[in-house]
Amino acid sequence: MTTRRSVLGDVHVDRAGAATTEFDRPFQELITEAAWGHVWSRPALTKRERSMITIALLAALGQDDEVAMHVRATVNTGATREDIREALLHVAIYAGVPAANHAIKIAKKVFAELDAEKAG
Repeated sequence: MTTRRSVLGDVHVDRAGAATTEFDRPFQELITEAAWGHVWSRPALTKRERSMITIALLAALGQDDEVAMHVRATVNTGATREDIREALLHVAIYAGVPAANHAIKIAKKVFAELDAEKAG
């Protein structure tokens, strides 16, 4: 849970926890343990590197909401806008231009939201 909070932020994790029901509690426990407790907590890659890989994979799979969430999370992982751009260029070549194009639109929207939040 510590890693999940450090990447996604307390607000997101608290919101997910508040929305959890008996039906999806096992799923939430699974992703917390497997994704955050095992994969994201391994020492071989930095959070920045994991962020770039995750965004590229989610973009290639067309997982729009997850792309947006992980682009937003880069404020916590250290992945820069340039890092995201480079990851999405790889998506264009290896997973297809339409997937990358759509993910770029999502990233631009998230960046605009982050910039507006920063401006106050």
